[in-house]
Amino acid sequence: MPENNKDEPKIIIDNDWKEEARREKEEADRQARQARETGPLPEPSFVEIIQMIVLQASIGLGGVQDPQTKQQIPPNLPVAKHYIDLLGLLEAKTRSNLDDDEKTVIQRVLEDLRMAFVQVAGVGGQGSGQSQSSGQ
Repeated sequence: MPENNKDEPKIIIDNDWKEEARREKEEADRQARQARETGPLPEPSFVEIIQMIVLQASIGLGGVQDPQTKQQIPPNLPVAKHYIDLLGLLEAKTRSNLDDDEKTVIQRVLEDLRMAFVQVAGVGGQGSGQSQSSGQ
């Protein structure tokens, strides 16, 4: 068969695909090295659970910026109260199983969150109805 058919697509092999494959391999290697450098996750701990709940309560208290808009997230007192109460429940249910450091951490965090709640409810809750419905 003669190669006179001009309608068939021609495959052109050049070095561009080799260069792109090399760049992709280098990027994959870089990402793998970076993942190894960050190290493994720490062992789960009771304090880590406390930190997760504190973060949610802090968001409810308006103590966090929106990462996209960089604007302060407005307080949502019912949400803050829910997470403070959740932390109080965790403290009550685990009281006899905590070591001294864990007891100290959860008690101090609860005290700080409760004080912050009272302050935010006193400043921003007047007229909004949120402080009255929260039971505080």
